[in-house]
Amino acid sequence: MEPQPAPGRFADDVTGAAVPTAQRRPVAAAAGALLAVGILAGCGVRLEAPPAGEPVPDSLEVVRRTAVADALLVADGAEAALEEVPTSRKRVVAELTRIAADSREQAEALGGEYDSGLATGAPTDTQSSAWDKATPADVVEALDDAAARSRTAAGSTGDGPLARLLASVGAAQTVSGERLAALVDVAGPDVVEPRVPEPADAAADDEGDAGDAGDEADAEEATPSGSPTDDATATGQDAGGSSAQDDDTVPEGLTPHDLSTLVVSEDATRYALQLRAAIGSGTTRDRLLERVAVHAQRADGWAAVAGTQATADDPRRAAYAVPRVAEQGDKALVIDLENDLATDYATLVGTTAAGTRAVLVDLLVDSAVALDDWGAEPEPFPGLPEQAGDDAAA
Repeated sequence: MEPQPAPGRFADDVTGAAVPTAQRRPVAAAAGALLAVGILAGCGVRLEAPPAGEPVPDSLEVVRRTAVADALLVADGAEAALEEVPTSRKRVVAELTRIAADSREQAEALGGEYDSGLATGAPTDTQSSAWDKATPADVVEALDDAAARSRTAAGSTGDGPLARLLASVGAAQTVSGERLAALVDVAGPDVVEPRVPEPADAAADDEGDAGDAGDEADAEEATPSGSPTDDATATGQDAGGSSAQDDDTVPEGLTPHDLSTLVVSEDATRYALQLRAAIGSGTTRDRLLERVAVHAQRADGWAAVAGTQATADDPRRAAYAVPRVAEQGDKALVIDLENDLATDYATLVGTTAAGTRAVLVDLLVDSAVALDDWGAEPEPFPGLPEQAGDDAAA
């Protein structure tokens, strides 16, 4: 009788030695899996993972996409309005054409429309349906909405370079809205008149004074005296002052060098315009003096924030170099000075803390509006000289 392998064991094909069944089962399973894959491949069937889904955008991406969508909506609206405006209205046609081109340039600078490269089955072009027809007034409204969102996002987003770009785009949209509104005789965008915030210690002193005034008012109510007109005037001033101060925030992240630069820039602008006003006349003189008052207040405000006002460290000088009128006219001088200030404020938007830089955004908008008032050519990116350089090179 031939010897048989022990139960539950099989002989190895080469050595004849017995191999445990448990050891051979994984080998058999692997062979079966390979055979199944081979059969499926031979039949043209592939095993695939489920398709990837669209990534969820973070907060910065949502801000960027919103700004891009706003810019493209304005561009599409301007192009739709061009189809409705008679060609005889040349200035309106030229303005709408410029707005459309600038808005598309802004959308591109913001990164353009997001495309993941994934097939979703959804239609990709949904922008044009919003503007089957449009009027210039519709475009003004779209510019107003877009500018407000851009300025708000510029003040609150945590990404400095994106905030700087958004502030510039918002300023350009405000200028475009004002220009188009003036041409078609509709209300333009709301423009905030910026005011340099008071430093914290000064604001605390004001609150203390307001508290003392309130105590005095309570005492006066107990024993009425004074004219009704005086009481009403005082109450109105107190209410107006407190409401204005509630929104004032000194930007966080301003360095002593930043503050010194702002003080000198604002004061040098004040000096140059005051000098020209002194030798000017008529409407030009009045307009120069209006800006003199604005820049003088801002120079004082930033010096107070820096803590250098009326001290030996005050960087302001008694006089600054100003070109002769024959070398540079009033218009060109104002444009150069306001351009420099716009660049300063745009730069600081990108370096200061989110949630505290709103006044810098508004000051950039103010410079852009002043540039337009004095006849500067509108730009898609006021305060960003590197963008203007790219345009010039192109």
